Amino acid sequence: MVDLSVRIKDLKFKNPVLTASGTCGFGEEIADFMDLSKLGGIVMKGTTLKPREGNDYPRMAETPSGMLNAVGLQNKGVENFIQNIYPNIKDIDSQFIVNVNGSTIEEYVELTEKINELDKIPAIELNISCPNVKEGGMAFGVSCPSAEAVVRAVRKAYDKPMIVKLSPNVTNIAEIAKAVEGQGADAVSLVNTLLGMAVDANSRKPVLSTITGGLSGPAIKPIALRMVWQVYQAVKVPIIGMGGIMNATDAIEFMIAGASAVEVGTAIFIDPTIPVQIVSGIQAYMETNGIQSASKLTGSLQI
Repeated sequence: MVDLSVRIKDLKFKNPVLTASGTCGFGEEIADFMDLSKLGGIVMKGTTLKPREGNDYPRMAETPSGMLNAVGLQNKGVENFIQNIYPNIKDIDSQFIVNVNGSTIEEYVELTEKINELDKIPAIELNISCPNVKEGGMAFGVSCPSAEAVVRAVRKAYDKPMIVKLSPNVTNIAEIAKAVEGQGADAVSLVNTLLGMAVDANSRKPVLSTITGGLSGPAIKPIALRMVWQVYQAVKVPIIGMGGIMNATDAIEFMIAGASAVEVGTAIFIDPTIPVQIVSGIQAYMETNGIQSASKLTGSLQI
């Protein structure tokens, strides 16, 4: 038997496959399609302090080898999560992680304090790709000072493992990763979506109501792999890789490049059972290649 388990600080995942935030709701939405307890973890839909309606429609568009989304963090707010969702998921045998979002540092901190009180939520994924309204809408994660500021503030309010989700829309993602590591991040997850757009040639209008949106899917995999490898050279904390993972081979490649675990996102829209298939595929690969522990895959790239 091979050991599929991986660790991030004191948090143990039974296997290295998680769902990516925003692609499976809060987990309940895909429970009819697969046994959630077979996954290493579920990173739930982005949650904010107050309810958000999200952006106007249309806010999703299919692209070659991927998709654009501009949903805009639509959710009913943290109080609804605590009262109506948390009771339904807290006893499922997997690691449920809240994706935390805010438009100000104060919002991040207040939201995190509420999540910190939930015994069965073992970690948060801090999304620093949100626009900082005090800085004219620039995302927190695109500069070292702003990334450091939000991570430092949240670290003071949160005493469980904190995963910081990084934006790829930067010049040097390794610098951002080092910055958040220095402020107490226990792990980093990357990459979030790449900024893109789609145009309707017939109407000569943008396809999305917001004009631009986040590109995900296989089209971004080579960029995501490169960034995971670069960050692996720069930090000591674990990396969770994502970006176009469609099958076990994709997941294994991310781990070889430096990821300790992976998140599967866009693939779920095609087939919600793909994450479970990836778990089985990683196990088969390890058995075939005589690899006893999933952690041995991490950073095993031969150069």
